[in-house]
Amino acid sequence: MNLVDIRRTLHAMPEIGLREEKTAKFLTRLLTNLGLEVTTGIAGTGIVATLQRGSHPFRLGLRAEMDGLPMKEPEGRSYKSCHDGCMHGCGHDGHMAMLIGAAQEMVKDPDFQGTVHFIFQPAEENIGGAQLMIKEGLFERFPCDMVFGLHNVPGLSLGTFAGKAGPLMASIDAAEITIKGKGGHGALPEQTIDPILIGASLVNALQSVISRNINPVRPGVVTVGSFHSGSSSTIIPDLAVLQVSLRAADPESRAHIIKRVEALCGSIAEGFGGSSEIEWQPGYPVLVNHQTAFDVARQVVEKTFGTSSMELLQDPVMASEDFAFMVEQVPGAFLFIGNGDSASLHNTSYDFNDLVIPYGVKFYVALAASVFTRPA
Repeated sequence: MNLVDIRRTLHAMPEIGLREEKTAKFLTRLLTNLGLEVTTGIAGTGIVATLQRGSHPFRLGLRAEMDGLPMKEPEGRSYKSCHDGCMHGCGHDGHMAMLIGAAQEMVKDPDFQGTVHFIFQPAEENIGGAQLMIKEGLFERFPCDMVFGLHNVPGLSLGTFAGKAGPLMASIDAAEITIKGKGGHGALPEQTIDPILIGASLVNALQSVISRNINPVRPGVVTVGSFHSGSSSTIIPDLAVLQVSLRAADPESRAHIIKRVEALCGSIAEGFGGSSEIEWQPGYPVLVNHQTAFDVARQVVEKTFGTSSMELLQDPVMASEDFAFMVEQVPGAFLFIGNGDSASLHNTSYDFNDLVIPYGVKFYVALAASVFTRPA
């Protein structure tokens, strides 16, 4: 089975985070057949496959995600999802195939010397499988001196890599805000405390957090994605519930945005005579690339593919990635790899470009060669 077949087989068996049983069995069989030392069941379905040869002390971690998205894939592909309502809409099938390909190349290289942990992580989409693996002792059981990952990007040219040192991807946090008022008849508003009015005022005020409380050269986003209250045009309800997401491009801004949201919820609700409660759903931290690790990755790209193949980003992107938890624990770097002209991620028309696979494999193999030829 070649790497395109592997990628398409994985594409056809997408599974939601922490339910990647078929995916895990398929990967385990491939990795075991390569002669790697395979450990399964980390955070439920996570896998670490280890290749160790020689006495070089450096230990390299390479990571790919396993989970699909709760989306219905349209008809038209021969390798369409066999699991209705789930598809690989973010390219994790391709990421796994690239990592399998890298393992294949390193195994068959008679000159390979070193230790590589191939980390197949469940539940990147919203659940935070990276954090779960870490809590189960990922880096204690499989120590890594550096850890790296790749993510495909539609619109970035095939064969092009992109990234930056420092903050690369935003944090994400969510909050459910419950506004408590006093319901009553719509004809007697003076006898009520209107939670819809409070909520509407809060929606407007929340937009001031980024424009007035955060340094304007530091990106941030506050999005009110849901506002539910009431059941009738003649009834003022007791409650209003808002669903809010917060993104920041550096840890300091993240903390300050959370602080300001809490302050505004309390003061605005109280100012109208009501109250508020916030149920926080902490998400992923800012993904911060370590300078040394990023320099290693950048130099590998430039040496292997040419200097024009490395695009140095000036600003972080506001999407989020739970690889951030890994680089909080171990020095590492995350790069983007071009998927060419394709539909956007998390779109039912999206498909990972099979032509990307050789570039990812070659990068990982060259990266390993680079770190294992550095002075110990």
